Amino acid sequence: MGLPSNPRFMIVSDLDHTMVDHHDNNNTSILRFNALWAANFYHDSILVFSTGRSPTLYKELRKEKPLLTPNITIMSVGTEIMYGDNMIPDQGWEHELNEGWDRNVVVEEASKFPELRRQVESEQRPHKVSFYVEKNHADNVIGALSSALKEHGLKVKLIYSGGIDLDILPEGAGKGQALAYLLRKFKADGRSPASTLVCGDSGNDAELFSVPDVHGVMVGNAQEELLRWYAENGQGNPHIFRATERCAAGIIQAMQHFDFQRNISPRDKVQLLDGKYHSDEHAQVAQFIIEFHLLWERWELGKVEESEAIFKLLKDSMVCACSLIVPTGEELNAYEAIEDLRTNYGAYKGQIYQNWIDRLRIQSLANGNWVATFDRWRRTATKATCRVTTAILQSEANSGKLQWTHIHETWLKGYGDTKS
Repeated sequence: MGLPSNPRFMIVSDLDHTMVDHHDNNNTSILRFNALWAANFYHDSILVFSTGRSPTLYKELRKEKPLLTPNITIMSVGTEIMYGDNMIPDQGWEHELNEGWDRNVVVEEASKFPELRRQVESEQRPHKVSFYVEKNHADNVIGALSSALKEHGLKVKLIYSGGIDLDILPEGAGKGQALAYLLRKFKADGRSPASTLVCGDSGNDAELFSVPDVHGVMVGNAQEELLRWYAENGQGNPHIFRATERCAAGIIQAMQHFDFQRNISPRDKVQLLDGKYHSDEHAQVAQFIIEFHLLWERWELGKVEESEAIFKLLKDSMVCACSLIVPTGEELNAYEAIEDLRTNYGAYKGQIYQNWIDRLRIQSLANGNWVATFDRWRRTATKATCRVTTAILQSEANSGKLQWTHIHETWLKGYGDTKS
């Protein structure tokens, strides 16, 4: 996934308990964010996930929660930066972190403290050594270990978060330093974001709020160590917002507080496919795609009126000759096939049933036509499926009304289904 040449906006968000609410089985807030980002920001903005998780645990979370695919992933508490779908590492960042770092010495000195319990092997990374330590031992252990490492001439930092996690990193590492590195790199390439919002909930996110010229949101469920940092360093700073909403809902709340447009999630709209779209043509197409699938979801959940008027919105979104190639390879007339949806009203009422669009890309063709590619995810209580979709849409010359003209779907590897 490439980066926009002139990014309008960038979000840099922690994952656990910030973007992802582990107490919300319905994933309500993250699905609201997903729809907002896909409809209004995907085409000209940058999404960065900045997490303490290693690549292994990050990939596990992606299987558990409906995360979008970010442009950039900062992992292992700011010690690894990777780009795009294929997670290509930033070798320049790795080179910077090597200065003043000796992993073997860190491991040896840490082994002298019985209060430290080593985290699982997947969390031990080239520039990160991680332990668990109880809160009542943390201050003494951190002080003594820090002194011991300095005696070896190492340039390290110790970050304690969540009341249990202790990460030992190179002095130049961390979420804040990784972000500062990216901003320097963007500036050198002439693609600095016009605005940046950082989002966090715990102690290892504090550095993000100290990066110059960024806005920040502490989500409503922020932990004690981040609140303490805010009391000592951030009070009165108009660029830091304390949300009252939890997790991704708090991020949306901050976008509205700082007036980063457009900041209303399609999931918060009462009327979908009402033609009230963004003035930017790419965003119009994106919003149409998101709202079409949201209305489809509401129909199957029984959350809209079972009326001809509502169903007509879905059916009129297709030209009569719209072709649909399903993952089995069978070609159908989509305009006729959508009639099957009429009988599926309320089929998932009261059940876990979620859908979201990921990796949305839109390209303008001639004569008011557009080609869109995206992943169409659906998750129930028992499984998740994903159709990789390529579609052609047309915009009527007189009304500007968008309609599907051709849809081609294949299964994403590992996320297929027996039904087409």
